[in-house]
This record gives sequence, structure tokens and C-alpha cells, in this order.
Amino acid sequence: MTGKTIAPNDRARLDQIFMQVVLDVQAQVQQTTPPQTGNLAAMFHKETVSDALQGCAILIAGWNQGRIDEAGITRTTKALRALNLSELAERIQKLAQIDEG
Repeated sequence: MTGKTIAPNDRARLDQIFMQVVLDVQAQVQQTTPPQTGNLAAMFHKETVSDALQGCAILIAGWNQGRIDEAGITRTTKALRALNLSELAERIQKLAQIDEG
């Protein structure tokens, strides 16, 4: 369990923003398609999408426990970059500082 603890007041104040970012990322990831045709490309794409969605689930679980899960951020951003979704990866990385702004 690595990550940054979020104060209960910050969590309550930022909950809608945090969840909106994560749910938007999940929705966009699920709409992606493999960059190439073929079974191998489809298999790798499915695995990468699964990693991104699992990372989002880790982030939500950590958030519900009052922290921002570092492993969740790492897993999600790595998968998003592999899916060529760099802008979404940056949004996920910014969640680490959601309570600092």
C-alpha cells in the first residue's frame, strides 16, 4: 500500500473531480481499438486495456480508503501510454497532486 494519504475534508471536496477523471479514462479506454488487425494485436490490446481498467480500479479502491495509490497511477499511466493515450495518462498523473491545488 503505497501512496499519498488524503485528508477527509479534501477527499470529500475533491471526490466528484477525482471520480469524473477516472470514469472518463475508463470510458475512453473501453472505446479504443487495436492499432493493427490480427489476433496478436487484438490480444495485446485487450491485455493493455485490462491493465488500464485494473489500474483505475486500484485508484478508486485507494481513494475510497483515503489515499491516492501510487501503484494505481503507475499501472494506469503505463497502459494509457501503450494505448497512445498520453493526454489521459497526464490527467491520471495529475491526480497525485489533486489536493495541492
